[in-house]
Amino acid sequence: MIQGKHWTALFSHTGTEIVKLSRRLGRTPDVIITNKPPGADDIHAGIQENIYLPNKPSKIDYRGVLQADSVITLHGWMRIIPPEICEEYEIYNLHPGLITKYPELKGADPQKRVADAEDGMYDEIGCVIHRVTPGVDEGPILSCNSTRNVYCGESTISCRLHDMATELWLDTLNHNHEKP
Repeated sequence: MIQGKHWTALFSHTGTEIVKLSRRLGRTPDVIITNKPPGADDIHAGIQENIYLPNKPSKIDYRGVLQADSVITLHGWMRIIPPEICEEYEIYNLHPGLITKYPELKGADPQKRVADAEDGMYDEIGCVIHRVTPGVDEGPILSCNSTRNVYCGESTISCRLHDMATELWLDTLNHNHEKP
């Protein structure tokens, strides 16, 4: 999917998923965009271009930093992208909730909701990669991976989903999936 294309990655949290993915792909994003202020733990060292957006970017902010022919990936980008931007750009998101089986896990913090649920309510955990559309976690699903939920606690679930996310991104980005 990204072979021979400009790759832009966005994050709001730590950016560790991008670092892990870059190492495994043997390629870093051409641009990393974040709303996290730079600091001592800044992951961007050595990457060609780094861009900081405000906490509530407008469509003008997005248009000012996104390249039209980019494949754009979201890695914990905790901002709603304006509908016009979703329609103008090729944007993909990894969601750490198995929304193919449990649509109620759309939105923020699905790991916490799974961990806090009654025993047996979620017998599987997983991740999906979907095309970003104006609705939150509503876009067409490109790929999915799941496993039996034998995990206890939010941190354990999150750790397993983080590993699954890297593998799912690798599989998706290394293959030529058709645009939905």
